[in-house]
Amino acid sequence: MHLEKPNVFQARMKHINLSFAACGFLGIYHLGAASALCKHGQKLLKNVKAFAGASAGSLAASVLLTAPEKIEECNEFIYQLAEEIRRQSLGAATPGYDFMARLRSGIESILPPDAHELAQHRLHVSITNTRTRKNLLVSSFSSREDLIQVLLASSFIPVYAGLRPVEYRGQKWVDGGLTNSLPILPLGRTVTISPFSGRLDISPRDKGRLDLYVNISNQNVMLSLANLVRLQQALFPPSQGKLKGLHQRGFADAVQFLRRESWFEDRA
Repeated sequence: MHLEKPNVFQARMKHINLSFAACGFLGIYHLGAASALCKHGQKLLKNVKAFAGASAGSLAASVLLTAPEKIEECNEFIYQLAEEIRRQSLGAATPGYDFMARLRSGIESILPPDAHELAQHRLHVSITNTRTRKNLLVSSFSSREDLIQVLLASSFIPVYAGLRPVEYRGQKWVDGGLTNSLPILPLGRTVTISPFSGRLDISPRDKGRLDLYVNISNQNVMLSLANLVRLQQALFPPSQGKLKGLHQRGFADAVQFLRRESWFEDRA
């Protein structure tokens, strides 16, 4: 077994970021990966300088940074929300169903009172301006409500989540995944996490016949039938059994990454 010299390991750990991709209900994959990082990657997490994400990825990043002890609670919230969506005739877009209000209730129940202080300059949330159609990474939060508004803006998919974009600091914003679905931060190494198979650090490994890739809003994913199925599941959640399978896949893929990078810690 090859053992790295301490100074080499320290250099690798000097500036690490974690970035979670936009992915709708496939965010349960992120929570599986986050669980694995908490259980087997504490040494890595202690050296992470910044967390980033878009849409569901920003929610996962915010929980891992500010309330990792509530990851299991997040799992249950997603299972319940997915069940509600499956019961609606048109999913989240069903008239009379307020998806954003339901999402807000979940965020408010999970984020701690000092979430904005913990997130200040460490959490980078991708949002899209409706007027300029340009992306913005927000990393400064004046209050807990300010943080919640940014997370809601990053998660707002036009039409699907409603017709009125989220207002933040006098402007209107929508899903950050439309313009930057996987933020890469300028300093250090950004470890990328996505439930879509592609050229990413933590992701499923599909075996495509053509081995073709496409860059979708800064996310390099494989052209595969499995990814097309995942895209559909991102907006129209599958059964709870399949969601649990996605969670397990996220956990396993993160463990594989930690082993590959020699960051794995065997904790009971």
